[in-house]
Formats: sequence, structure tokens, C-alpha cells
Amino acid sequence: MKLEMICTGEEVLSGQIIDTNAAWVANTLMELGIETNHRITVGDRLEDLRDAFIERSHHADVIIVNGGLGPTSDDMSAEAMALAKGESLIENEEWRDRLISWFSKNNRQMAKSNLKQALLPESAVMVDNPVGTACGFRVKLNKAWLFFTPGVPFELKHMIKEQFIPFIKSEFGISENTALKKLLTIGHGESSLADNLAGLTLPLGITLGYRSSMPHIEIKIFARGDKAINQLAEVTKAIKSILGIAIVAEDRPTLAAEIHHRLFQSGFSLSLAESCTGGMLTSQLIDFPGSSSYLHHGLVTYSNESKVKVLGVNPQILDDHGAVSIATVEAMARGAREILDSDFALSTSGIAGPDGGSEDKPVGTVAIALATKHVVYSQMVKIPNRSRQLVRSLSAAIAYDMLRRALLGEAVIVDYPSITRFAK
Repeated sequence: MKLEMICTGEEVLSGQIIDTNAAWVANTLMELGIETNHRITVGDRLEDLRDAFIERSHHADVIIVNGGLGPTSDDMSAEAMALAKGESLIENEEWRDRLISWFSKNNRQMAKSNLKQALLPESAVMVDNPVGTACGFRVKLNKAWLFFTPGVPFELKHMIKEQFIPFIKSEFGISENTALKKLLTIGHGESSLADNLAGLTLPLGITLGYRSSMPHIEIKIFARGDKAINQLAEVTKAIKSILGIAIVAEDRPTLAAEIHHRLFQSGFSLSLAESCTGGMLTSQLIDFPGSSSYLHHGLVTYSNESKVKVLGVNPQILDDHGAVSIATVEAMARGAREILDSDFALSTSGIAGPDGGSEDKPVGTVAIALATKHVVYSQMVKIPNRSRQLVRSLSAAIAYDMLRRALLGEAVIVDYPSITRFAK
């Protein structure tokens, strides 16, 4: 089966919004062993949409069309599909009644423009959308089924899981069992990871994939068929043996998710003192419900004055060593931990750029410390040739990895091939 995707919308095409829908769809289907072969983005222009539907329908077996199902004049997917088929738009009575009922049930006045959402190409098969006002639909054109989905992320995800996946499994007889294992790494390039694993002989039905989502590289071990699934654990063990400390989590999307998993209801507590990361460590943890069970506080002590007055850093340390130094982050971590007698505290201070560096401490220099009730671990790293955002996100990942290793009783400070460490 050859699967493609057509994303619609001027705001997506112009880069005003990031197309997270396409990434989510591709990743969700990949986990089922269904690869996306081709993807294009088309603006809100009737003829361009029509031409895209016709042209791609000669190449694909299934095309997911995302967006353009709303009530406004720039929502053109149904009309463009009718043009491509040479058909009229016909009011779908079932969906019209559902719209009227939905607005009535929610005590809302329905605008006349909403009735547009019940207009479908004559040959279309309606696809239910129980969580929104835009129904989906599917149409056969040339060799392809075009499956139209709403642009609202929550509605799209519901339709893909509840409607689209069952449809393609039924239509194309996709019944083979599959399984997926994910290994998360930091500090290693995608090519070096692939080189390290190049000599590994994989059993039939098992394939490797790599996904760069900085500051992480994710390795996907995909197994198709029961025989391959039975060998998945053994292959995973072999990969972990080869890559060693490069792997920082299993089946977690980020290191923050791994830290949350290990701290949630663990009885341990954590405090954070951030300078260059600017609240990133804290924000990533409070994305998870239940983080209040272990997170005492997150303090953004950006200025030297706040480091002194809030964390109790001795001004002489700042005068002698500077804000970006081992001595300073150690004092920050101690100060953050002692406020509420937390079990652990992390601190960061660095030069994220693009300006502010010096010969001794160039842009990308970051000091990180982890304080426990008994000892403080610290290191200074140089993250080369990276954007301000990536310096901060890599710093957060290294800090999390230090905490993760402490929780596991492992060596807290390790070397990462792509990151230079100045001092322990």
C-alpha cells in the first residue's frame, strides 16, 4: 500500500504555523508499520487543490487530506474534490441533522455558514466526527482513496485512530502483528549511531529507524510478524549492549518524561535553579500531571543579584569565578536544595548566545550541577555551533541525564561524543 498525505492551508504553507498534524500522523502510522511515501502542502486555492488531488491520485493507493473542512470561504477541500471528480456538492442530510443537534445540545446559535460542512461530493462516503462539527469523508479517484480529515488536531487524532486506521486495515488487509521498541539517546549524532549499529545482523522482519528530535535521537526497532516480535527483546538487548551509555530512556519521548516516570510517587523531591535554561527544566516537568508530587520549586535566577538574594550564592564566588562556572552552579544547586530540604536539586548557568561569549567561555559554554543531601556533582560543557534554543535544550537534557543516573546509582557524569566537557 502506498500512502501519501496532502496538507492544506495558507497558514501552513507560509510557515505561520508549524504543521504538527502531519508529523503526528506519520509517526502514528509508522508505529503500525505503515510508512508515508509522499507528502505535499497546498494553499487555499481551489484549482491548486483540485490539481493536487488529481495528480497524486494516479500514484497513491491512499491519500490523507488534512484541513479545509470548516465553514468559512477558505475551507475548500470538499469543493475541490467535487471539481476533481466532476461532481456536484450534495447536502448530507445525516450530517446536517447532526450539526443542528450539536448546536442545540450545546445551547449555541448555529450560523448559516456551518451548513456548508454538510456539503459533500456526490460520491463521497461520510466519515463520522463525534468530537467536532466537521465531518470527514472519503472518495475514490483514479487508483486512490482520498480520506478527508479535519485540521483541528484533537479531531484529526480521533478520526485517524477511530476511523482511518480501521478503514485501511479492512480495505488493504493489513492484519500482520507488529511491535515497536524505542530507545532514546542524547549527545550522539544520527550517523555515528548508525555506524555503531552497522555490523548488527537483524533477523528477518526487524528493521531500524532513526528520528532526530533534538536534543534527542530516537532509535526505532520495528518488528513485523510474530516471529520477529518474539526476537524483539533479544535485538533490543544487543543494541543496548553496543550503544551503552548513549541510551538514556526506553519507550519515552523525552528525558523529561523519563525523569517524571522515575520521580512520580517515588517519595523523592526535586528543586530547580535555572539561569541559561530559563525555566525550561521546570516547564518540561510540569507538562506532566502529577509532577507536584515531587517538584518543590523551579527558580529562574537569571541575574547575579537573584543568585545571591534568592539562592544565597556568595557574591565572592561570582566575583572570582563568574556566573558561568562550576563554583557558581554548585552554590546555586546547594541553595535551591536547602530551601525546602529537597532530595535533589539541579542548576544551570551558561552562555546560550548568539552573543556574550569570550575566548575562555565561548557561546555554548554551560555549567550544570546536581546537588543531593550528601554531595554535589558538577560539570562544564561546550555545546558547539548550535542555536540559542538548542544550547538551552541540550543543557536541560544533560542536567536531566545527571539526575537520571543518580537515581539509578550510576556514574553521574559521562562523556558525550558530540559535546566537549571542560571539567568535572
